[in-house]
Amino acid sequence: MGIKLFNEMKKLIYFLLIVIFFINKNTTSQSGWFIQSTAYQLYGVCFKSAANGTAVGGSGTIVHTTNGGTNWIIQNNSGSTLNGVSFVNDIIGTAVGVGGTILHTTNGGTNWISQNSTTIQPLTSVFFIDANNGYTVGWNATIFHTTNNGSYWFAQNSSLSTSYLQGVYFTDVNTGFIISGIGLNLHTTNGGTNWNDQNTYTGTPFYGISFLNYDMGTIVGAYGTILHTTNGGTNWSTQNSGTSVTLTGIDLIDANNGTVVGASGTILHTTNGGINWVNQPSGTTTGLSSVSFIDANIGWAVGNGVILRTTNGGNPLGIEKILSEIPKSFSLYQNYPNPFNPSTNIKFDIPRSSFVVITIFDALGKEITKLVNEELKPGSYSIDFNGSEYASAVYFYKIETNDFSETKRMVLIK
Repeated sequence: MGIKLFNEMKKLIYFLLIVIFFINKNTTSQSGWFIQSTAYQLYGVCFKSAANGTAVGGSGTIVHTTNGGTNWIIQNNSGSTLNGVSFVNDIIGTAVGVGGTILHTTNGGTNWISQNSTTIQPLTSVFFIDANNGYTVGWNATIFHTTNNGSYWFAQNSSLSTSYLQGVYFTDVNTGFIISGIGLNLHTTNGGTNWNDQNTYTGTPFYGISFLNYDMGTIVGAYGTILHTTNGGTNWSTQNSGTSVTLTGIDLIDANNGTVVGASGTILHTTNGGINWVNQPSGTTTGLSSVSFIDANIGWAVGNGVILRTTNGGNPLGIEKILSEIPKSFSLYQNYPNPFNPSTNIKFDIPRSSFVVITIFDALGKEITKLVNEELKPGSYSIDFNGSEYASAVYFYKIETNDFSETKRMVLIK
């Protein structure tokens, strides 16, 4: 009996140690990226404001939002695959794709008009500097330029006999850069009249490009490659991505902040100009193709059947465990302060392990964002909601688990 009792006591002590570990674990974290849709195969995305954005993809798919992605409306869903999209404002944009396809809109996508590219080569990327001047590139060293909003596209010579051109980016009407699938970069200082090889040949395919000005830019590609320049591409330095997966898209916001996306749901973010790239949890393992930010906090990423959004630069949100005791019941408390500007704190209790969702809605019942969307251990928790990007209004926050649901009202006053 003594040995049996001793063994039972050991099991009890072991169990208590596990419980203490989870109770004393102060914080858990959630991705700052939230899934908005899983309905479309997408390869390009472009936002020019917090409300209006467009994504393009397989089978000629074009989807558009006027409320930051809460709802996506299909504008086109037939035809050749579309690989890239560029808008100069909320209403004027161009999409390009397979078979030399070029589609253009002047009313936010209500109507898309086909333009004649004079090529059947697949077009992979498009970039417009202003409403009139734009460029598109594609396979077999294809480069086309327009100076009249796409009414006429004319070919430019690249100095490459054959190459899969994957991306184009201009900083003004004269200065532009092109990346290729064989690890070569091209540069122009006269609007593409002449394109010069920048001698970056690595054999590594490049897929994404973004510049802040004619000096500072970054390109990404296969095997986790990130190259950065501070002198207009005269010299390129390697930055450590911390990964070996293929990187396909990049958007630089300013000299410090930038985001890269790639295979297997990879999202990398920098706040120091690429000295360090930090892996951000995306909440998906599907491949991501393109990313678009409007400022350091608000951005979207699209890929293989997914649209993701962030309102905090993709940084994981801290959910603080504020009490060690296990609550007796589920509870959702009134936010404090209320009214608030711009942040408020929301507390809630979880008496047993549960998958918890906390969603913010506007007064019309439209989802604004999800604060929590994960499995939580028993405990009392606290999380902040930042309303800096939203208008003064009445909002609602709702907690949902398998066993509990409750909604409360809060007021944002600016």
